[in-house]
Amino acid sequence: MTEVVLAEFTLLPHPAAPSATVERITAIATRPSRDTIALTYRIHGALDAIRWPDPAAPEFAHELWMHTCFEAFIAGEGDFYRELNLSPSTRYAIYDFNGYRGAMRDVGERDIRLSFHRDTATLSAEVAMPALAEVAEWRLGLTTVIEDASGAKSFWALHHPRPEPDFHNQAGFVARLAAPASSRSEEH
Repeated sequence: MTEVVLAEFTLLPHPAAPSATVERITAIATRPSRDTIALTYRIHGALDAIRWPDPAAPEFAHELWMHTCFEAFIAGEGDFYRELNLSPSTRYAIYDFNGYRGAMRDVGERDIRLSFHRDTATLSAEVAMPALAEVAEWRLGLTTVIEDASGAKSFWALHHPRPEPDFHNQAGFVARLAAPASSRSEEH
């Protein structure tokens, strides 16, 4: 039997870009296996005042962060990290980096399940992460971009280390998510 590690978080708005529509954003992160992350984000507030992207086929797309989008940054040891962009449209993007925004590349791994429920503003995703499977503890930066009906954007994260919004700054990867422990019966 595997122990699933669950972590619950509240994201904070960046002080330079507060939201007039969102009261808070909560996120739950689990690591159901060494190579998988499961995320659930929920927005609380004036949901009708948010500009939601139109529903679309669940496929890879660039520049999702330019509109309402849920994001996760997952790092192991060293300067390698992965960025997940998860749109309420159900489109997604997965990028790998070496160093601060360095050597950005699309990830060929596309094992992802994504759903969004507009009535509760809840996005759930499960993403395979074989490139980080051997890392015992992931460092997480959980973030969200909210675009309201006027086009104004607010930027939400666990921690904002800079005077301007910058989700790629690894000083913002403040959460930890350990690999699940396996029981002795699974090890034999």
